[in-house]
Amino acid sequence: MKEKRIEAVDLFCGAGGLTAGLIKAGIKVKAGYDIEETCRYAYESNNQLPFINKDVNKLTKKELESLFSNNAIRLLAGCAPCQPFSTYNQGKDIRNDKKWPLLYAFARLIREINPELVTMENVSDVTKHQVYHDFVKNLHERGYNVWANTVSCADYGIPQMRKRHVLLASRIGNVSLLPPTNTNRYITVKEAIGNLPAIKAGEKSQIDTLHFAARLSKKNLARIRASKPGGSWKDWPIELLADCHKKNSGKTYRGVYGRMQWDKPAPTMTTQCYGFGNGRFGHPEQDRAISLREAAIFQTFPNDYQFYDAEKETPKIGIIGQMIGNAVPVKLGYIIGLSFLNIYHT
Repeated sequence: MKEKRIEAVDLFCGAGGLTAGLIKAGIKVKAGYDIEETCRYAYESNNQLPFINKDVNKLTKKELESLFSNNAIRLLAGCAPCQPFSTYNQGKDIRNDKKWPLLYAFARLIREINPELVTMENVSDVTKHQVYHDFVKNLHERGYNVWANTVSCADYGIPQMRKRHVLLASRIGNVSLLPPTNTNRYITVKEAIGNLPAIKAGEKSQIDTLHFAARLSKKNLARIRASKPGGSWKDWPIELLADCHKKNSGKTYRGVYGRMQWDKPAPTMTTQCYGFGNGRFGHPEQDRAISLREAAIFQTFPNDYQFYDAEKETPKIGIIGQMIGNAVPVKLGYIIGLSFLNIYHT
C-alpha cells in the first residue's frame, strides 16, 4: 500500500494527551473539540493547533469534513468522557447523565463522514454498556476491521497501573494495537519523578510552577507522617483514624490515604490525584500528596507541558487536576498512532 498522510480530528480532546501522542507518532492532527473551555490554553499552547469549544452533538458533517485535506487518510479520534462508564457509577441510575449520549454522537459522525480510521479510548467498564456494543456494531456494519481490548498502560512503559479499553478501526486494512513493550520491566515511580526537587505540602517549586502540592491540614500531615510506602491507614495510631475507617463499611478501603512506592508504578491517575485522602496519592518519601507536575509525568505528558498561563493566571488545582486525570496518557496516544501507521507495513 502506498503510504498517504494520516490526518486526525480529536473529539473530546481535553488538554491534548491523545493529540500530543498522535503528533509524536507522525500523524497530522488538524484540530481538537471539547466543551471545557478551561482546556483551551493547554491544548493550543502545547500543540499549536486550534481548540474548538463546541458540543460534539452539534458538530455537523460539513464542518468536520472541511478540516481534512483532499486525499488524506482521515482518522476520527474520540475519547468520550468516561464518568458514565466508570466503576464508581456502576449500579447508579445514570440515564440522565448528559455525557451518556456522546458515544452515539461519535457514531453519528462516523456514519456521516465515513473516515478511513477510527479510535476510541475509555475505561474498561465501557464494555458493560449497550451504547458501546451499538458503537461497535455500527463500525462492523460499515465495513470496518475492528480491534478492541482492555490494556494495561504499564505494559507500554507508562508509569502507572492504569487499565483502559482501546478500540481501533480501519477501512483500509487490518489494524491492531502494537504489542506491549514493558511487560517484564515496568517504569517505576522513582524513575518517573525521583529527580524532581523536593517541596513541602502547600509549596510551589521556584523552577516549575506546576510542581506544587496541595496543602495538608494538621491532622492529615500527621497521618501522612504515619503512613508507610505501600501501606494504608491501618498503620496509623487510633487517634488519627477518620470516622469512616471505624465503620465496617470503611474497613476495606485500604487504598485511600496511602503513599506510593518508589519501586512500583503509580496507581491510576484520577481527576483528584492531587489529594492525599483521595487514593494512594501520597509521595513515597516527602510528607505531601503528589504535585500536579508529578501527576502529569505519570500521564506521560512532556516535562514542560503547560496547563495554564503562568504569566496571567493563578493555577486552580481542581481544574488542572481534572485536565490531567481525564487525559489519555500521551504515550498511549503515541502507541495508537504508530499502530495506525503500521497498516502500511503489514
